[in-house]
Amino acid sequence: MKKYCLAAALSMASLAPVAHADTLLGLYVGVDAWQSENSGSFADRGNMQSFDFEDETFTSYYAALEHPIPLVPNIKLKYTDLELNGYAKLDESFEFGGSDFAVGSEVNTLSDLSHVDYILYYEIFDNDLVSIDLGVNAKQFDGEIVVTDENDSSNTETVDFSGLVPLVYGRGEIGLPLSGFSVFFEGSLLAIDDSKVQDYQLGIAWALLDNLAIDLDIKAGYRQMTLELDDIDDLYTNIDASGPFAGVQIHF
Repeated sequence: MKKYCLAAALSMASLAPVAHADTLLGLYVGVDAWQSENSGSFADRGNMQSFDFEDETFTSYYAALEHPIPLVPNIKLKYTDLELNGYAKLDESFEFGGSDFAVGSEVNTLSDLSHVDYILYYEIFDNDLVSIDLGVNAKQFDGEIVVTDENDSSNTETVDFSGLVPLVYGRGEIGLPLSGFSVFFEGSLLAIDDSKVQDYQLGIAWALLDNLAIDLDIKAGYRQMTLELDDIDDLYTNIDASGPFAGVQIHF
C-alpha cells in the first residue's frame, strides 16, 4: 500500500509546473515520523480482548495537489503505517479466527491497521496569515491481525479485513507574522452508531526555505488516533495511538 501512495505522489508531481505552484498548481509532499504510545483491544467474535501494545515509531507519507479550478475539490493522499505489536495473558478464553485460546494462555499479536486517507477538500479561506480547508476523507483499511499462542506457535490465527470509513475533514493554519512560524491543526472525525474514528494532529511549522521555486517547512507536534471500529469486515476494534511527531514538507 505504501508503494501505491508513493506512486500516486510521483504522478501528482509530474503535473506541477516549473513556476511557483501557487499561480497554477500547488503540490505538497511530506513525511512524518510519529512516536506513539498504543493501547486497546479487538475481536472478530465474542468478547473484546485487551493487549499490552508496545510503543512504536510510525511513518506517514502524503501528497496534496491544489488547483484553481472552481467547484473541483483539491486532493490529498496520505499513507500511515500502523503495525502494532502486543501481548496478553488471558484471564478468560478468547475466540479469534477459527481458534479458542484458553484461559491462562500467553498470546502475541501483530495488528496491521495501516491505511490510506483519500481526502477531497476546498480552501474556504486562504491568505498570507490564515488558511482554512474543509472536506471529506475516506480512510481505507486493508490489513490483517495475527494472534499466536506464545507457548504453541502452531496455534496461530490470521484474520484479514478491509473497509472504507467515511470521515469529515478539516485543516487550519495561522501564520505568526515576521517569524517564519505558523501553528496548525488537521483532523478527520466520524461518530456514528457504535463506531468512532478520530485522527488529528496539531503543531507548529517553521519555514526553513521560502522562495519562488520551492518552500521547505519543518514541523513538530502531537498526533492522536482513535479507532473504534464496529463490524468492519467482521472486525471490532478499540485502539488508541498518540504521541509526538516531527516531519518535513516540500511545496513546489
